[in-house]
Amino acid sequence: MRTSKNHEGPKRRRLRTRIIASFVLLGFSLTALFAYAMLYLRNRLENQLIEKTLQREVASLVQQVETHPDRQPYFLMFDARTFSDDNAYKINPLYRGLQKGVHEIREEESSGRVQVYKVAVLRGKSQTGKSFTSLVRYNVTDAAATSDVLTRWLLLAVLVFSLLALLIGWWSASRVMAPVSDLAQRLRRSGNSSEPEALAPNFPDDEVGELAKALDDYAERLTEVVQRDREFNADVSHELRTPLAVIRGAVELLLARPELDERARTRLSRIQRAEQQCTDLIGALLLLSRNERAVGQCDVVKVAQQQLDSHRAQLGGKPIDLKLEGEPALVLDVPDSALAVALGNLIGNAVKYTPSGEVVVRVLAGAVEVIDSGPGLSEEDAAKLFTRGYRGTHAGHSQGGGIGLSIVRRLCALYGWDVRVRPGETQGVVATLTFG
Repeated sequence: MRTSKNHEGPKRRRLRTRIIASFVLLGFSLTALFAYAMLYLRNRLENQLIEKTLQREVASLVQQVETHPDRQPYFLMFDARTFSDDNAYKINPLYRGLQKGVHEIREEESSGRVQVYKVAVLRGKSQTGKSFTSLVRYNVTDAAATSDVLTRWLLLAVLVFSLLALLIGWWSASRVMAPVSDLAQRLRRSGNSSEPEALAPNFPDDEVGELAKALDDYAERLTEVVQRDREFNADVSHELRTPLAVIRGAVELLLARPELDERARTRLSRIQRAEQQCTDLIGALLLLSRNERAVGQCDVVKVAQQQLDSHRAQLGGKPIDLKLEGEPALVLDVPDSALAVALGNLIGNAVKYTPSGEVVVRVLAGAVEVIDSGPGLSEEDAAKLFTRGYRGTHAGHSQGGGIGLSIVRRLCALYGWDVRVRPGETQGVVATLTFG
């Protein structure tokens, strides 16, 4: 059996390394682009603001000199005022009651435009002891407008970088997960073949390659197990058919003797039915192990009658009446053994859980119903009835390993049938075997 080995090398590119490298590249790229964009945008807005401010100040200075050359020029951006409590009435009311510190004031011009100022206020005393207030006003209207522009640019940058992150993440995930997707596709194709394809040679020596090697090892072990199982089933089937054939031949010879008494004939007939049941069961189990459908035809009414006769002989005095009702002819393209095992388990289950009354097998157009008058069906039984190894709540000390109905379910899956159980209208259980 092939064993996987660990190969270490300096050029080995592990899947984890590729994922980490992809996200590092993504983070670095986005951070670098965002930093560059913010620096470029800030410098551009600052330059625009400074240039605009200088142009306004120099234009205002020229206008003042040209209009009033004898007055002291002043600046638009910075404006200083000092007033005492006596002449405070000359100051704009917006600035009179300001306390010490820095304030933001919005002042509306005659044109209707709102100017935004930062105002610094500080109180002091003159040499004569008289209190006064000094304030310095700075026009930040353009700076506020610039801040709004910067905010809009930031929002746009967030959207652009989010889209870029999505594209890079999509690309990175596709590149990183491509080997995993390839492995899944190859594994899916290999699962549909009786000869699984070797996966490891198609992948590099990384985590995906190690996974492919493990899957190859597992597939090889599983193939060996399945092969051994099939060989075991075939060997058991062959070895059991031989003694069963001997039993069948011996019983037929004994039954052909006219001097047999009725008691011995009854016992031989029971042996004959048991041999037929074993033969049918072996054939059905062999089909299930190979997961293949056998070719043949069977008369449903005939098989149902045989199963009723077989179980009638095994009642042992139990007060149950076994009846056959329904369609006179229903032919299926399946061997007798498959239907005999499925229908025989349903009838046997009904007989086992019915202490007295009747069990009716009703043949319909495309289905068979097995109706009993037993104690009914609990919710727990309904949920687990076809589970392998489960025995009903009314099983008591009855014989059986709880695998009969699970075999019925597997036969239904093999032939495309459907089996369901439900409580009867007044009592008991109705099991319906529907043929697809």
